[in-house]
Amino acid sequence: MNVGNPVVVRVSDLSKRFTVRKDSSIKERIVTLGRAGRKHRQDFWALRDVSLDIRAGETIGLIGHNGSGKSTLLKMMGGIIDPTSGTVERRGRLAALLELGAGFHPDLTGRENVYLNASVLGLSREETDEKFADIVQFSGIADFIDTQVKFYSSGMYVRLAFAVAVHTDPDILLVDEVLAVGDEAFQRKCLDKIRTFQEEGRTIIIVSHSLGQITELCDRAVLLNKGEIVHDGAPMEAVAKFRDILEGRRVEADGPVAEDAPEGAVLATTVRVEGRNEGEDVEWGDDVIVTVVVESDRALEDWIVAIQVDNTMGQKVLGTDTRRLGTHLPALDGRVEVAFSLERTTFGTGKYFINTSLMDARSRHLHDQNQAASFNAAPYELTTGMLRTGARAEVTVLDGSA
Repeated sequence: MNVGNPVVVRVSDLSKRFTVRKDSSIKERIVTLGRAGRKHRQDFWALRDVSLDIRAGETIGLIGHNGSGKSTLLKMMGGIIDPTSGTVERRGRLAALLELGAGFHPDLTGRENVYLNASVLGLSREETDEKFADIVQFSGIADFIDTQVKFYSSGMYVRLAFAVAVHTDPDILLVDEVLAVGDEAFQRKCLDKIRTFQEEGRTIIIVSHSLGQITELCDRAVLLNKGEIVHDGAPMEAVAKFRDILEGRRVEADGPVAEDAPEGAVLATTVRVEGRNEGEDVEWGDDVIVTVVVESDRALEDWIVAIQVDNTMGQKVLGTDTRRLGTHLPALDGRVEVAFSLERTTFGTGKYFINTSLMDARSRHLHDQNQAASFNAAPYELTTGMLRTGARAEVTVLDGSA
């Protein structure tokens, strides 16, 4: 897509180094000055040798965990900070929404800040006069336009900043997470404006932790990890790789979490897909087998095993247990395997986590294992959301001719 369009942002061998100081006070800095100062400083490379071409009309999402370098890259694209090495070349008018309230003076009114911010973004006073009414209407804060912005809420800041930026007719729009601050109605208005820009062939670069927003809006996604690009391509594939990275970091840092475990109780959980190799994505209609191995040196006559599938937002997608399914369990005194079959599943695209629980006859939790296992549901083009289903649309002309 947009292969024949000109390159409007070219990033070449870009690196950025920050120096992190370990001495926390002026006194400590004076004491360490000229003696062992280097021991109290540490270099942190936010980006390393990043190269990227962005063409006119593309909508690109930059994703990655906190500290991966995505916001640093966006700021260097916008000319806010300079690289340690490498270059950024841009062509066309650029508007950037990089930080909450950036470009606003707190002691000036909203009206005065509109003119100030618009001039920074390249508009003359006459051009701002022509667009002022549209800016205020879009922001929805007409009642407060003559109030000093230091009295604005974070949502009001974002409304006004976004309204100014999108009315400067930018060729390139940079957006860093600020859409997460406004209320739902304003977020929809912003997304509609972004879609309008897409139809007009403008270039949009978005940093967001909302992976659904990335897959819905972007035609390309760049995944950063530890300051390097690890994937550049289809958003669905980038998001899947990102979720794998996040899960790997979680397991490495914490491992599965066990709570309220009686002495000797153990839960071990695995997931497999009927008829597929280990690690392959779950497709629409697949049978998913969740196997829970329960081991205890404390005898239980009446016990329950439960599983719950959560999405990446921690929302419950489905849950069930052996009592609900009418499954007879023998007295637990040793090691028992319980296999749950989730038949003809319809999981929407994304990563899912499985929590398991061992409970007594009164449904009191004896041992919980959060995010004990996970699986990916394959990309699906016809629908979005947690539910996947067959879909088609039929057209009937009710009046007039087609």
